[in-house]
Parts: sequence; C-alpha cells; structure tokens
Amino acid sequence: MAKKLTKKLTVKKENLASHVGSGSLDVLATPAVAALMEGAAAQLAQSVLENDELTTVGTAINIEHISPTPEGAEVEAEAVLVKTEGRMYCFELTARDSAGEIARGTHTRVSVNAEKFQKKADSKFDEV
Repeated sequence: MAKKLTKKLTVKKENLASHVGSGSLDVLATPAVAALMEGAAAQLAQSVLENDELTTVGTAINIEHISPTPEGAEVEAEAVLVKTEGRMYCFELTARDSAGEIARGTHTRVSVNAEKFQKKADSKFDEV
C-alpha cells in the first residue's frame, strides 16, 4: 500500500492570488496550493528517510489548478508516495476544498545530505 500524508490550510489573505501577485482575484493562489501540496510531499518523504542527516529537495512539480477557492475555505492537500528509485521519491498530489477537487499533479524529490547541501548553497557565490 502506498504511503500518504495530508496537510490542511484555511485560506487567508496571504494565500490569495491578489496578495501574492499571481493574479488579481481574491481566490487561493496557484503558488499557495502548490506549496501546500509540496509541503505534504516533503513531510511524507522526511518520514521515510533512513537517517536524520538526510532531507529531500524538490526537483520537479507539475500541477493543474482546476477550481477556485475563496478566502476562509478549508483546503486539504494529499501527497501519495508512488515510487522510490534510489534517492528519488515520486508523488501524486491532490488538493480539495469542501466542494471537491481543486488541484492535482505530480512531484519529484531527491534525498540529499542536509548539511552538505546547505553549505553548497551558502557558498554558491563565494569567490574562489
């Protein structure tokens, strides 16, 4: 059986397209629903990693945002781990509000050593 994890969000002003700059309407922004879905996948991936030195980073996300959700509504995102291949974790994502499905997609994460990855990022623009 596939592992899955659900995260919930109450849509607030800071989650609206008009607030984040991804549109002009007062509806749940696509970047906000993507972040909620990716957050569920990241949390699920972390729960299956072999040791505390590892974490995962997102490498690809593909979502279809199919229905608007207004401020104040509850949204639930579900990530299902459908495949692992070496360091790669593949997820199917869905998001729903009380009226039904609002978004769906896929997401890929890769496990990395957290400390080494952070050091690499922090030194990216250091002069040699």
